[in-house]
Amino acid sequence: MIDEWAVLWLSLKTATVATLCTLPVGIILGWILARKRFFGKNIVDAGIHLPLVLPPVVTGYFLLYIFGPTGFIGSAFQQMGIRIAFSWWAAVIAAATVSLPLLTRAVRIAIEAIDQRYEETARTLGANEFTIFRSITLPLAMNGVIAGAVLSFARSLGEFGATIVFAGNIAGQSQTIPLAIFQSINQPDGMEKTHLLIGVAIIFSFASMLISERLQKRSGHAAG
Repeated sequence: MIDEWAVLWLSLKTATVATLCTLPVGIILGWILARKRFFGKNIVDAGIHLPLVLPPVVTGYFLLYIFGPTGFIGSAFQQMGIRIAFSWWAAVIAAATVSLPLLTRAVRIAIEAIDQRYEETARTLGANEFTIFRSITLPLAMNGVIAGAVLSFARSLGEFGATIVFAGNIAGQSQTIPLAIFQSINQPDGMEKTHLLIGVAIIFSFASMLISERLQKRSGHAAG
């Protein structure tokens, strides 16, 4: 018997932590891709966005390969008595990995829409790059950043393939909404027991798309 409220709470907690973890990384990567030129930029860009097109199961396999008990990162934690794979943190890492491209892309688009003359004027007045980013670029791109965070949260909430491979479907640890629905519909009369979770998933996804779309439009107007 699945405790729907426990699954819902775990899913919200996992998606929230995953989004908070990806936020600084996505902002930095989005700024680099929008403002910097360097050799191999297209390759880096493709690598960041690879989880968008890569089958989630394959993403989960690579995470298990890296963070599993025999992985080069997972083995180091294993020696310290810390298991990453098939834990709640594995669910967070899986959600963060597949949602990072959406956040990065939203930030990049928002920064690219900013008139660079604002930044160039600040440079002529002696401002360094960090000051320009903190006081000009980030505030002007904030709507895009929030839109990306909302999409990242929604994607984290709906993550399935990478999670089930890397974190498993463990009640109370990694059984998020998609995994609980999958388990229920494979049981007799399970379809009738998932109405709450399915409804929540639809509401959050729909609301996230509406909020993100509105914020991205505001970001374009503010940057202009």
